[in-house]
Amino acid sequence: MAQEGADMTAETDCMIDKNVGSGEPSRNVKEMRAVMLSGFGGLNKLRVTKKLMPEPQRGEVKIRVKTCGLNFLDLMVRQGTIDSPPKPPLVPGFECCGIVESVGKTTERFEIGDRVMAFVNYNAWAEVVCTPEEFVYKLPDEMTFAEAAAFALNFVAAYMMLFEVANLREGMSVLVFSAGGAVGQAVAQLCSTVPNVTVFGVASILKHVAIRDSVTHLFDRNTDYIQEVKKISPEGVDIVLDCLCGENTGKGLSLLKPLGMYVVYGASNMVTGETKSFFSFAKSWWQVEKVNPIKLYEENKVMAGFSLPNLLFKQGGSGMVKSVMDRLLRLYNQKKIKPVVDSLWALEEVKEAMQRIHDRGNIGKLILDMEKSPTPLMASDSTETSEAGEEEEEPEGDNDSKERMPFIH
Repeated sequence: MAQEGADMTAETDCMIDKNVGSGEPSRNVKEMRAVMLSGFGGLNKLRVTKKLMPEPQRGEVKIRVKTCGLNFLDLMVRQGTIDSPPKPPLVPGFECCGIVESVGKTTERFEIGDRVMAFVNYNAWAEVVCTPEEFVYKLPDEMTFAEAAAFALNFVAAYMMLFEVANLREGMSVLVFSAGGAVGQAVAQLCSTVPNVTVFGVASILKHVAIRDSVTHLFDRNTDYIQEVKKISPEGVDIVLDCLCGENTGKGLSLLKPLGMYVVYGASNMVTGETKSFFSFAKSWWQVEKVNPIKLYEENKVMAGFSLPNLLFKQGGSGMVKSVMDRLLRLYNQKKIKPVVDSLWALEEVKEAMQRIHDRGNIGKLILDMEKSPTPLMASDSTETSEAGEEEEEPEGDNDSKERMPFIH
């Protein structure tokens, strides 16, 4: 184990290519640091390396990145469990924020020096990003870069599911799984902007103290929360927001009122290990497939799906998203909503940050901070992270019984 620990330390120290992140100016000004995913699999597939800096094309904005958002979706990209991912090697990440460094021809809405946040169709986890101006938004003066990286994807997704898909109105009730996550916290805040909305939250018991004031009723995800909800609201709830899928889908549907809306926006139950598991995927798929469409119409229940990246990059929804962003920024300026930041991580700590998401340890959003220096791992034995990411033969013994120390800053 001592040798394995030494190997892991060496791996962590060598994650960056020579002279990258050392504080010395690069001789080649066209190079930048970026997180590279070499192939689908465990944490060992991630490296911070040098990459040629992009230049803006027609209609694009070049952004000197300050912070990036890290989402559960990025974990699924790493494992290759999303539909039709690009072939690696690739730079992950769907959102970032920073300062406009230059603009391409025909770009009209932004100038050099503007503070912005942006959606990116991959390639966000890098020091410089180029993206079409239709996916870029100016930051309010009071919004920090950390807040901005916790704002765009989560609040836009939460708003569109609540108001565009489910038509949330006064007096309704909402059940949200993973209430302690970044989207869950955005949902809770947006519900508070509508009078008399009851929010039922499901989360790990370890998060209850931190988030109990953000929802009306909070339940442990490992208990029979169905019966607990029915004790409070025997008729059920109007809206269910499900990022888990699998067996939770049937449970959530059983709580839905007639004419209620069930929105699926993720499938994190399919992610049980560090690499893609066919068994977990098949199990979740089978459980979801048990949803009977005939029963849906007999019970007057509605199911919907929502994917913000697909809406933006595949379905031409940028105009709709911009309208939603305008409304959200007004709510932010009115101090009615505020992003919840879990922790800041250096780019070189991307493995540890992703492990924290995998362990479902975050409350709010994890942020990659380009200007943050790496800090030593708090875990005394860092081999746990290494073993989780490697695709080598497992050592003898019951590894499932080991408890992983969370990497908390």
